[in-house]
Amino acid sequence: MNRIITALALSLALLSGDLQAESAAAVSAEQAYAALDADMAAWAKSHDVPGLAWGVVIDGKLAHLGTFGTQTVGADARPVSGDTGFRIASMSKAFTAYAIMLLRNEGKLRLDDPVAKYIPEVARWAPDITVADLLHHSAGFVTDDPWGDRHQPMSEADFTRLLKAGVPRTAAPETRYEYSNLGYAMLGRIVSNVSGRNFSQFIAQRVFSPLGMASTTYEFSTFPAERRAMGYRWEDGAWRAEPVMAHGAFGAMGGITTSANDYARWVSFLLAAWPPASPEDRTGATVRTLAYGGGTPQLRDRLGGAAPECKVAAVYAAGLIAGSDCVLGQVLFHGGGFPGYGSHMLLMPEAGAGVFVLTNRTYSSPSGPAWDAATRLMRQGLIHKRDLPVTPALDSGYATARKIWSDGAIDAVSADALAMNFTMDRDAPHWKQWLVQIQAQSGTCDISAPLRPTGALSATFAWRCERGSLVGRVLLAPDFTPRLQALDLSFTVSD
Repeated sequence: MNRIITALALSLALLSGDLQAESAAAVSAEQAYAALDADMAAWAKSHDVPGLAWGVVIDGKLAHLGTFGTQTVGADARPVSGDTGFRIASMSKAFTAYAIMLLRNEGKLRLDDPVAKYIPEVARWAPDITVADLLHHSAGFVTDDPWGDRHQPMSEADFTRLLKAGVPRTAAPETRYEYSNLGYAMLGRIVSNVSGRNFSQFIAQRVFSPLGMASTTYEFSTFPAERRAMGYRWEDGAWRAEPVMAHGAFGAMGGITTSANDYARWVSFLLAAWPPASPEDRTGATVRTLAYGGGTPQLRDRLGGAAPECKVAAVYAAGLIAGSDCVLGQVLFHGGGFPGYGSHMLLMPEAGAGVFVLTNRTYSSPSGPAWDAATRLMRQGLIHKRDLPVTPALDSGYATARKIWSDGAIDAVSADALAMNFTMDRDAPHWKQWLVQIQAQSGTCDISAPLRPTGALSATFAWRCERGSLVGRVLLAPDFTPRLQALDLSFTVSD
């Protein structure tokens, strides 16, 4: 019964979303992006942000690039462009996690291995934490955002001494989620030790170079000076330059500098993993491991103001936070906060779309405008979930569902079309009784509407009826020849 109620609630939610999309005023892409550019600029002004670049990636292309303000403040200020370099702080963690997954694929490490296997210095004080614990922020380290940020330029030798001395832990491993920059710095050390190269060199060779990210680096000082976004804090009514921190051992947790044009390449690369190209596509499979694999679930407030009634069920996967959103569906996201910079990225794999925002103000946290932009674009139809193909099995199951509706009974349906549980869950007389009741409410229905698959063996549909709308779900059984396992229907009277 809970399964049926859940399915009906899902169907009603889908229908509600469809009706919203149909009733939304038609807005051209040019109009939509112009309005969002204005919103981004207004947000930047109200939050005292010197400069900003934001992008929308759809189906592997940078569909829109917006900029505001300047790279630097003062007489020599230059406007922000798509090639301006911003430090993206903790959005760097996904690159580190991806490097770990590459090494795992090559058989050079295991996620369930103890960290001490790859960092011998921690054996005395942390023999119980695993590589996966570091990935998912479940190693028991205390939250360390401000502390970790200021450790960015730590030398490798000093980091070795820190690792050997050890640090206090706030909880036992795998008992709770607590965000740890130290943990990702340790993952960087693992990449270095296992690959035989500094993690920054490994990632540059294995990620930046293949993706053509020529304007992406761990060393801010090597980024062309004329294109650098310098970092500022807002203090005493004025912008104050933050000190420039060099690349160091903590760079694996937040050290990357990149441009909007370059970062769009990374976003496109991640999104290309959905849907899977083929069972043999190892690159896509590796990317998808960043979206799952462990961690402690959290119920988070939805970012932005577009749907304040919603919560996001989320888990810290591997360098990305994976969640389910009431408007956007499956989401992957991460923010970045650093002295002088604030950033956010949001991926919607089911739509093949992503939004990111880069700024040069300390901890500016542009998550709200990023989520609001994505929500508006989804509601306007410029971003939409991809349609899954209707499989032959689903087509056959839907034909069975339509026959049941048209007959008002299941008596004439071939037994070969129904799974063995179907008449056990509701026998033929009760199917007839239930169909009579619901058809008396709905009146005549147009049953020609197409299926909307949710997988190869399940789909929803929405029928327009004489007195309202009927939504339903077809669910096939995992038999060798798939048969109808469940048919769920719910009628809503029109206003």
